[in-house]
Amino acid sequence: MTQEVIGVQTSNGNVFADLGLENSDELLVKAELARKISNIITQQQMTQAEAAKLLDIDQPKLSALINGKLAGFSIMHLFRFLNAFDQDVEIVVKTTPLSDSQARTRVVAL
Repeated sequence: MTQEVIGVQTSNGNVFADLGLENSDELLVKAELARKISNIITQQQMTQAEAAKLLDIDQPKLSALINGKLAGFSIMHLFRFLNAFDQDVEIVVKTTPLSDSQARTRVVAL
């Protein structure tokens, strides 16, 4: 019996870039913001209906967001949703350190 070898590739930190998708930085930011929103809903023990009402969207749209179907949501929508949960959103622009090969966009939750 021969053993099949499966190759493993180290990620660059953005699975969307690893998959070769366009706008990979934007996709990663949206996914991280959606994850934060989902975590807040869980921590506050809210139902999807309660959270949807707070965010002024219908429950199926909230379900899509929680399940990572983010095509219908802009980054600004996600910022507003975080604000509705009393979360500040802060955007910081800084010079890329010389040690990094290229500039990047990321979400850092405090």
